[in-house]
Amino acid sequence: MTAIVGITHHGVVHIGGDSAGVSGYVVHPRADAKVFTTGAYAFGFTTSFRMGQLIRWAWTPPEPPTGDLDRFMATTFVDGVRDCLKAGGWASKENERETGGVFLVGVAGRLFYVDSDYQIGESAQGYNAVGSGDEVALGALYATARTRMSPRRRLQIALEAAERFNGNVRGPFAYVSTPAGGSPTHVQG
Repeated sequence: MTAIVGITHHGVVHIGGDSAGVSGYVVHPRADAKVFTTGAYAFGFTTSFRMGQLIRWAWTPPEPPTGDLDRFMATTFVDGVRDCLKAGGWASKENERETGGVFLVGVAGRLFYVDSDYQIGESAQGYNAVGSGDEVALGALYATARTRMSPRRRLQIALEAAERFNGNVRGPFAYVSTPAGGSPTHVQG
């Protein structure tokens, strides 16, 4: 289920996502977007709508630091996500190891990947994708990387490619952008 794509461009993080809710062979396009903004952050999630709802509505992310963003994301930020998911009854624990879900998060002009084991990663390319359509979307992002296309158009092409070649990805597509130090914007369609 899902294709979530993200790009950094001139200090702004752009994230786009599809609308598929998938159960077995049934696909339900949903009205509740998988991409959203909260404060200085832009998010795009896969794994579970419940996880995304908890991060969006039950948690207020901490203000990003002016200092070491890598350390902050790997500790303060991810500890907040873990607490939120545990409190919401969504996180799981097996053999003393906690797991959550997968999502992209943009903050301070940087795009991070959060894996199900709560590791924080950042792609060297300045773009990334998660979900079942990630490989197709990454190929499209790579193919458009040296063009003069707008970030929004690149995201759209990546999502359309994932929809074309992955049965678990469906439009309509939603997009969010968070300028570094600015106000977030949200666009549907």
